[in-house]
Amino acid sequence: MKLITKFFTLFLFVILFGCNTTVDFPEPSCVDENFFSTHNSRSFDMGFTTWPFGPNLQDVDETYQFISDNATIYTEHIDTNIPWNAWIHNLPLPAEFTNEITSKVARKITKNKLLLSVSLLNMDRSDLAEDFDGSTPTYTTLYDQDIEDAYFKHMDYLVNAFQPDYLVIAIEANELLIHSQDKWDEYKILIQEVKARIKLKYPTLPISASITLHNLYQPDIANPITYTDEIINYANELDFVSISFYPFFKGQTTKSDFQATFDFLHSRITKPIAFVETAHIAENLSVSGLNLFIVGNECQQNAYLETLLTNAQEHNYEFVIWWAHQDFDALWETFPPELQDLGKIWRDTGILDESGNERLAYTTWNIAFNK
Repeated sequence: MKLITKFFTLFLFVILFGCNTTVDFPEPSCVDENFFSTHNSRSFDMGFTTWPFGPNLQDVDETYQFISDNATIYTEHIDTNIPWNAWIHNLPLPAEFTNEITSKVARKITKNKLLLSVSLLNMDRSDLAEDFDGSTPTYTTLYDQDIEDAYFKHMDYLVNAFQPDYLVIAIEANELLIHSQDKWDEYKILIQEVKARIKLKYPTLPISASITLHNLYQPDIANPITYTDEIINYANELDFVSISFYPFFKGQTTKSDFQATFDFLHSRITKPIAFVETAHIAENLSVSGLNLFIVGNECQQNAYLETLLTNAQEHNYEFVIWWAHQDFDALWETFPPELQDLGKIWRDTGILDESGNERLAYTTWNIAFNK
């Protein structure tokens, strides 16, 4: 599996925190004793991605079993290469691609809803995703007919295989406007055409493209108002608004910090909201190669989860997806040395630690889940 490709956010992280940075967070209250006590039942779905905590098949199987036992929805997150050449020239699909999809489909949790999230863009969200040989297809515009046809075939293949309940047709699309502004309008035309063709074949399937909330709320870019208005308008044209949010990227740690971001979101969004990937660190984050150190602990993580789930209930979210249910230290140990610093960024965000021990956030998760 192309597990490492998740870590495109290195570029964002460097921009946000720079080098030689230490962020010291205040300590929030660990547990809200009244959390969710006023609600008779939960109104939204809860789940995880299938990102495993270890490299072995048993670890993958245990991940799916945990999701089956502790979720009502889950995500297959296909943030890998796209077989452009095969789709464009009607060639056999790469075995590396078909084997991964076959493996995931074989483990489908039929009693749970399924979100299928697929990335159109590359790791730093500046261009199209690469093919399996590392090449990028040649194009005049992103909406060239052969690009549109190829991406429609790609999406049709995946939707037909997984039969999802929700579809994210592009992951963290707003990052393209930040990194390659000249491609943004072309991207919108491409996605509009592919979305229309998918809708024609799967008319009841809700479709969205995810946006990064940590790079939408108070963005540190030129012309932030113009950028924010453009992304908000784009998001409100989708079937639902799909949010990717990692508050520690923003230097947030307290409930008031988190709530200010949620309040911004609710003030601007008019469509149903879903958090399609989110998490918060439960341990100190030390990235030696970037000279970064951020204080984190399970109390801060729990404060974020309480805030997230409370807002999900009070604002009628469709669902909430936590990125990884368990810290993936065992998987991280298999990363190449040049990617291990990067891998630490998400490593310690599970509601279980690396040994499978329950964190405070696990209790909070179950309070809401069992409502």
